[in-house]
Amino acid sequence: MRGEIVIVGGGAGGLELASKLGRKLGPARVMLVDSRLTHIWKPSLHEVAAGTLDAHQEGLSYQMLAHDNGFTFVYGALTALDTQTRKLSVSPVLTPDGEQILPERVVEFASLVIAVGSTSNYFGVPGAQEHTISLNATEDAERFRLSLLKQLAQADAARGAGADAHVNVVIIGGGATGVELAAELYEASSVYASYGFANLRPERDVRITLLEGAPRILAPLPERVAAAAHKLLTERGVTVVTECRVTSIEAQRVTDSKGVQYPASLCVWAAGIRAPAFLGQLGLPTNKGGQIEVDGMLRVKGFTDIYALGDCAANIGPDGKQVPPRAQAAHQQADYLRKRLLRIATRKSPGEAPYVYLDYGSLVSFGHRNSVGSLMGSLKGLNFFVDGLFARMMYASLHLMHHAAVLGALKTGVLAVARFLIKRSSPLVKLH
Repeated sequence: MRGEIVIVGGGAGGLELASKLGRKLGPARVMLVDSRLTHIWKPSLHEVAAGTLDAHQEGLSYQMLAHDNGFTFVYGALTALDTQTRKLSVSPVLTPDGEQILPERVVEFASLVIAVGSTSNYFGVPGAQEHTISLNATEDAERFRLSLLKQLAQADAARGAGADAHVNVVIIGGGATGVELAAELYEASSVYASYGFANLRPERDVRITLLEGAPRILAPLPERVAAAAHKLLTERGVTVVTECRVTSIEAQRVTDSKGVQYPASLCVWAAGIRAPAFLGQLGLPTNKGGQIEVDGMLRVKGFTDIYALGDCAANIGPDGKQVPPRAQAAHQQADYLRKRLLRIATRKSPGEAPYVYLDYGSLVSFGHRNSVGSLMGSLKGLNFFVDGLFARMMYASLHLMHHAAVLGALKTGVLAVARFLIKRSSPLVKLH
């Protein structure tokens, strides 16, 4: 198998790059490799976890996207890379019983883009990997959703029998993922109570605790955004504990450095990310966090035709600061590489202009009716605080913009209308 441009990783950045290049160059020249069959926009995984978004309706088939956008899809995980011969190995695909569906394959490339995203960084906390769920992928969010549904059903049954029962959800990490999940769980708990959980009173029986090591939640965002988010969470009954360093996690409790213990029926780890460990075995330069080191043009250091983008890339901007691992950065980097690789594919000089990260602000979702955030103005240092319905509409537009990049404007519009109509005739949460 051979692709002129091979992209490994079908997340937000990798998929957008493959789709846009495929529409220009065609399937004989553009190839996408991914270990999963469907794509879900990662910032929406907290909704899948809460049950307010159905992963089976939201997921986009890579094979469908490949057909519609003109690239070739290869199903499997990257296992090895030979930079001398410009070949990479793709893992076999097996059934849950171990039966082989697809054998190991070798893919040749002229240009390679690595966009495999990130995974959780547990910082060596005892029990963190064993007793928490991290929202890195769709299967993680689905595992949390099913565990939550089971806990709610058991609490409802216990209440019906006259016993005292609670569902204690502890979220470790007060960044965007942790804050959005806490808000979504509050909203979802009330909805679950309307669908057959007659004995469940969410305000009494569902206890959500958010633990953050920094002095405030949403530490990278402006103070006003963090304060508004804190207020919204506490108004919803979420317990927010800052300056809390978790030291150990067990099956039913979390302990911090002060010896305080927090009961935990379910525990989510949202306290940090790092690059996937296998990147350190590919023979490419990596930093202490496992990210691939790239230059200003997103080329892997020491190579002229291997690139990396998104969370897995350590990209130092012209200002000397590392580009943050955010969805808007991956989107911008994909657009930068699209232009560069198209010029190379058409035998034009790609130029030496580096990628420059532009911060357009941040939005944090608080359920389906509210959001808060800051928007960066065109003047340097100018930003605007936004909240309420306007912020929520802008947050939703980010998801639509991503869909438009991979589906096109017409299909995105039709899909948005279809999903709106489906929601009118289906439960507000996924109940199975």
